[in-house]
Amino acid sequence: MSRLKVVGAGSWGTALAIALAPRFEHVELWGRDAALVAAMNRERENARYLAGFPLPANVQATTSFESAADFVLNVVPSQHTRQVFSGFRINAGAQLVSASKGIEKGTLMRVSQLMAEVTGRPGIGRQVAVLSGPSFAREVASGEPAAMVVAAAEPALAAAVQEAFSTPLFRLYTSADVVGVELGAALKNVIAIAAGVVQGLGLGSNTRAALIARGLAEITRLAVAMGAEARTLSGLAGLGDLVLTCTGELSRNRRVGMELAQGKALSDILQGMGMVAEGVDTTVAALELAERHHVEMPITSQVAVLLRGEQSPAEAIRQLMVRSLKSE
Repeated sequence: MSRLKVVGAGSWGTALAIALAPRFEHVELWGRDAALVAAMNRERENARYLAGFPLPANVQATTSFESAADFVLNVVPSQHTRQVFSGFRINAGAQLVSASKGIEKGTLMRVSQLMAEVTGRPGIGRQVAVLSGPSFAREVASGEPAAMVVAAAEPALAAAVQEAFSTPLFRLYTSADVVGVELGAALKNVIAIAAGVVQGLGLGSNTRAALIARGLAEITRLAVAMGAEARTLSGLAGLGDLVLTCTGELSRNRRVGMELAQGKALSDILQGMGMVAEGVDTTVAALELAERHHVEMPITSQVAVLLRGEQSPAEAIRQLMVRSLKSE
């Protein structure tokens, strides 16, 4: 029994705090919004982001940047992670874990890399574990069985997180492929936007299955070019998470695509969601990485054009279908 600090009081952070509470003596759930934090402690639930799921007795919401926790779990959106962790005071012995699924714009750093940089950990990225896999917040909070991957460059760190976080309903597998796990987590959100467009246009299962398969192919191409192992992308953190996000009703990124297909403006969609859809910012970063590593990503390219409002959803699908013919 030890102490856990979950950084990020959105739906996913709250779900992880609930799911991991039995494994820790004390769990702190950090949020920036003082009113939300006070309401969670008073009402014992996160009514704004995860209504209907009581907070266990050992979970305490907080706005404090001080941390004496043994494990610090980041669930802050990728574009805000640098700013948030720049203010934290974390004890030297704490194990850092990232469950944030995105790529920082500008620097193109994976979240584990920027966490290591901001917190001054030696060996950029080696001292931060990554937690990813097919998981919707409401299902994890409700105690439905889930399986995920914890990746770390140091096997001892991955094993420590696996041992600390695993429960009979929350099964973790270890991996040494941090790059593959982290890129699979980030890039699947881009493909999910495209899947939402397919759904919103009323296209059928054939189209969606082809999109997922070809989406996985381009995710794998970029990940391998950046040093990942191809087999990682066929596992929980790749294919598993991709299928969930492209087909699940709770997917935010899929919802963005569906509403774009209905003719709504991106700004209106994002404002109406009240939560972050990581795929929107990740699309830009993914294309920059693809250019840097000379990798072709046609689906991601069409999503980018669509997000910029430069063509219709139907035209984006047509452009994918009329590309030059080639072998698989």
